[in-house]
Amino acid sequence: MLKTDTWLKIISSMMINAVVFGVGAIVVLSIPALAEHAIYLIPAVVVISFVVAPILSFYVAPRMRLKYWGERRWKKGDSISG
Repeated sequence: MLKTDTWLKIISSMMINAVVFGVGAIVVLSIPALAEHAIYLIPAVVVISFVVAPILSFYVAPRMRLKYWGERRWKKGDSISG
């Protein structure tokens, strides 16, 4: 059985992968100079999203745990939530 932290990293990695791919695909397809080379850039966006997603999930997954949100830190906020 996997630990809860591992499950959170897997789930957040899948969501981050979808967002990174979506942003990359929109950038490639909406800029005419890049759209001409989309046959090469879209697979590159797929590879980049698979590489970047697990790295970013190590920063996002701990924030999904309640134990990391003590009352003092919750009131203060952080760099993401303000």
